[in-house]
Amino acid sequence: MNTVGERLKTLREGMGLSQKKMAELLDVTQPSINRYEHGKAVPIEVLIGYADYFDVSMDYITCRCDEPQGKLYQARPPISDNPELGKFIEMCFDPHSPMNGRLKEALFRMMEGKQ
Repeated sequence: MNTVGERLKTLREGMGLSQKKMAELLDVTQPSINRYEHGKAVPIEVLIGYADYFDVSMDYITCRCDEPQGKLYQARPPISDNPELGKFIEMCFDPHSPMNGRLKEALFRMMEGKQ
């Protein structure tokens, strides 16, 4: 897959939507959806509509990456570097619980995507 139109078509078909239904969802015409999928026209508002509807990044839609989350998704700083979040997690657990430390550690690992 290497074109925006192919990616739009794949997203639509992956959800079992017809061009007509996609057009209704984005408030455009079915011939417009056909033009977008064949690379003849691609207005930015429609790309944003696709990204919002399918919950994917514009990087994915425009073929800058192959992961739906986008290039910056993996570039987030570690959760443990966020002092406010650390304070919040401290408040969530009973300090007298014998599992307190292990639960906080597990939560941090989960939020950072580590298992």
